[in-house]
Amino acid sequence: MYEERPSRLDGAVVWTRTGGPATFSVLPDGCMDLLWSEGRLFVAGPDTRAYVPDRPGARYAGVRFAPGDAPALLGVPAHELRDRRVDLAALWPGDRVRRLAERVGEAADQAAALEDLALRRAADVPRPDPLLRAVADGLNAGWTVADTARAVGLGARQLHRRSLDAFGYGPKTLARVLRLQRALALVRAGVPYARAAIEAGCTDQAHLARETRALAGTTPGAYAASVASAKRETPQPSGSSTTA
Repeated sequence: MYEERPSRLDGAVVWTRTGGPATFSVLPDGCMDLLWSEGRLFVAGPDTRAYVPDRPGARYAGVRFAPGDAPALLGVPAHELRDRRVDLAALWPGDRVRRLAERVGEAADQAAALEDLALRRAADVPRPDPLLRAVADGLNAGWTVADTARAVGLGARQLHRRSLDAFGYGPKTLARVLRLQRALALVRAGVPYARAAIEAGCTDQAHLARETRALAGTTPGAYAASVASAKRETPQPSGSSTTA
């Protein structure tokens, strides 16, 4: 079962996953995560393709940072972690990471303990560059890369270089990832594929199908079916009902 809530850290989300299907895919979303699972602290870098965990039945707790925020907290450019899962001990001193992992593992609520870790770290490092948040917001609103660059006062090369450090890939790839997420959110809400494609910023339904295959390794129809299946398998509290 997957659950999430807004974090006390601006723009972040705290989440947990326990059990669930035998296999599942993590789709690109422009974000990076700090994770705990079975005594291990590690980082999920920005994905350019669907990622299938090698331990789908394990318990996970995570903090998903807003696009562009994690590099300042972790102390590493995002492009160095692109499409990777890396032990936190490879980025921070090993002794410190072991102590932190023990503290999170012993907590009654691993997700809350992980959030506390992120909040303490955020208090000790410079705040994320608001210009990069503006870049992500502009692209997520469907602006072109050129319009986004003009809005934040950066040239094309500057925007590309700073996007690599902040997001793990250039602004064009980030725009594609965020557009796909907008489209899939509409699909989850029951919006017909053709309408979801146009509202998300694709040229047509075929364009959405190509992007879903390229970035998520599936089709809109298969994605919608997997979401419906997950809803059927998730126990609902008494008196509640599953909504699209």
